[in-house]
Amino acid sequence: MNAAAMTPAQARAAAERVMARCDELAAISETLDALTRVYLSPEHKRANALAGDWMRQAGMTVHQDSVGNIRGRYEGAAPEAPALLLGSHLDTVRDAGRYDGMLGVLSAIETVRHLHQHNLRLPLAIEVVGFGDEEGTRFGITLLGSRAIAGTWPQGWLDQKDGQGMRLADAMGEFGLDPQRVADAARPAADIAAYLELHIEQGPCLEQADLALGVVTAINGARRLNCTFTGQAGHAGTVPMAQRRDALAGAAEWMTVVEQVTRQAGQDRVATVGSLQCKPGAVNVIPGQARLTLDIRGPEEEPLEALLDDLLARAHAIAERRDLTFDADEFYRIAATACDAGLQQQLASAVTAVQGSAPHLPSGAGHDAIAMAEHWPVGMLFVRCKGGISHHPAESVTTADVAQAIQAYTQAATDVATNTALDLNHA
Repeated sequence: MNAAAMTPAQARAAAERVMARCDELAAISETLDALTRVYLSPEHKRANALAGDWMRQAGMTVHQDSVGNIRGRYEGAAPEAPALLLGSHLDTVRDAGRYDGMLGVLSAIETVRHLHQHNLRLPLAIEVVGFGDEEGTRFGITLLGSRAIAGTWPQGWLDQKDGQGMRLADAMGEFGLDPQRVADAARPAADIAAYLELHIEQGPCLEQADLALGVVTAINGARRLNCTFTGQAGHAGTVPMAQRRDALAGAAEWMTVVEQVTRQAGQDRVATVGSLQCKPGAVNVIPGQARLTLDIRGPEEEPLEALLDDLLARAHAIAERRDLTFDADEFYRIAATACDAGLQQQLASAVTAVQGSAPHLPSGAGHDAIAMAEHWPVGMLFVRCKGGISHHPAESVTTADVAQAIQAYTQAATDVATNTALDLNHA
């Protein structure tokens, strides 16, 4: 057996620690009845302190960076070696579950703990990061922590305000950070060799396959649009059906088209109409305007863009046939992010060793890996979650699945660190 390999019994003990620590972190919330922990809050500070203590116990040196990420480092065999970065985020959505983000940070700590307990040093350093903000719950902008490390934090973010009107820059000051030092969090490309993230699937595919673990192929790109059908309001009793310019009827027809066409398109693309408002909004008035949102996602840019173009063309055709107008305004766009092929292979090898096979699947949700992939190769390991439920208090994983995940994650991290170091030496 590889000296760094984790036995099933060791993995089980590690998983039990992780589950207990997820419970401890879940208790750090701005409300008692539901888990909510947002960026630059007192709860964020408490979570960082606790995670930092666990990192130190695992053998790492620890510091909080200039944007509030908590970071631990376990040196490699050679001083100042590049690092393999492991981690995820510690912030939550409102009324959250207790495993999204946190499971990845705590599992990474267990990987380092295992190496430290066995006095093992890898050719690369291992760094663990608990990103301060992935969800964007407080300020409406996502990946704040990871974009700071990647050096892609837009200066304008400092002026973004939360729901109470507080500027991000002022919140940083209250937290004890200097908003003028955001750039200090950025890492030179040569400092990091690769990034690996363990995360709950947040979907039902692994559960349906009756498997605990899967290897992520890509993180879906996304487009979000505000769409409007405009017609003519009128009296519900006096305007004949054939003469109506019913905006809501046009929107409803398009909604069914969105569902049908996206299903037929396949290639892991999904589309959702998440909100709908009509005006005037009275029971006895024909709707003159219908406003709705479209969220469309997929793991590859070209097929995603082709589907969006098709759906918008069909909306215009519906509007023309019904004597309506249709307008669409895109307000959010993020490119699809492919996971590194070599890292996928090494993760698949580790997963196969644990559970006998390694399914590959895309991630429909966004992750810090999106920001990291702008500079470094990224790989992701998914863990089955009950019912595919996430961003909800019912979010659930089993200790047995987490044990397998930590076992595979530790093996993959060891393999990646060893192989990457060999590649760097031969370069």
